Amino acid sequence: MYQDILLPTDGSDGTVASVTHAGELAETYDATVHVLAVADSRNRFESPSSGVAPEAWTEAERERAEQAIENATMALPDDASVETVVAEGVPQTQILDYVDAKDIDVVVMATHGRTGLDHYLIGSVTEKVVRKSPAPVLTVRIDEE
Repeated sequence: MYQDILLPTDGSDGTVASVTHAGELAETYDATVHVLAVADSRNRFESPSSGVAPEAWTEAERERAEQAIENATMALPDDASVETVVAEGVPQTQILDYVDAKDIDVVVMATHGRTGLDHYLIGSVTEKVVRKSPAPVLTVRIDEE
């Protein structure tokens, strides 16, 4: 049923739950887990008064993405078939592009389950992927307690 599972990760603590689900699916279906982290190219602090240079932002984002992939990969079952990718750009766009390019069968993503003003102000990469993905998306709610 599933040969290729996409596991987008941002390195947050909540990713652990989605890694567990992706690992179990991979074991059940003998599937490959594609671990994707996106170095966000949108430098929100790039301005004369903010003090974060574009090069510093890009380097920090790439390092964060590489660490996120390493952490997720280490948490997957030892015998799991894994492919890793660091992409650069807008997270939801890169995730959806990867789904199309690699013909992904299912996406496993964490969600904070925010509602109301928090959801409106913060937005949700997961929600945008759920709405636009041609592949099914398994959302794993993060317990914020």
